[in-house]
Amino acid sequence: MRLKNSEVLKDGIMQLGLSITADMQDKMLVYLTLLNKWNKVYNLTAIRDYNQMVSNHLLDSLSVLPYLWPSRWLDVGCGAGLPGLVLAVAKPDWQFVLLDSNSKKTSFVRQAVIELALDNVSVHNGRIENWQTTMRFDGIISRAFCELGEFLRSTNHLAAPQGRWAAMKGEAEQEIVKMPDGWQVEKFITLCVPGVSASRSLVIATCKGTK
Repeated sequence: MRLKNSEVLKDGIMQLGLSITADMQDKMLVYLTLLNKWNKVYNLTAIRDYNQMVSNHLLDSLSVLPYLWPSRWLDVGCGAGLPGLVLAVAKPDWQFVLLDSNSKKTSFVRQAVIELALDNVSVHNGRIENWQTTMRFDGIISRAFCELGEFLRSTNHLAAPQGRWAAMKGEAEQEIVKMPDGWQVEKFITLCVPGVSASRSLVIATCKGTK
């Protein structure tokens, strides 16, 4: 029997061992409904099946939550808002900046922020290497944005003195071997995402002189 989206989300959250309130789960499902609506025009995701969207988008984003740390986060190449929007719903006391070079995607993310009433999220459109800001971030995250070394180099100027990077990956071993000088892997976590058969991992990286 096919489970409802809400049941798939609730069961997946339980398997991940997370504490996500019913209101937060409802917001996440509202986000998926909005994503599906916009997807018909803007092609924001290749996944069309709702239950697969719950697993591949919501649960995949939430799977990294136990390994992250509080304060200010930058989601680079956020696309349709993943993982930043989902994390912002789950952690309303953390601040998130979501950035992407695709204006159609950032237009959607801005609308989602409004409809979900998220006051801990701001959205910027542009390329990371051209983005000028005085903000510095305690955590910089990406979800399949680019190769690990490029991700680290292109965002280094935005990291706070104690900042760390969180790269969501599939298979990451070869990219780790090619990490640029000055960075090191603090943690490599193999993720088990309910409903997702593909390999998922999280690389936590630091730069020399950071903790």
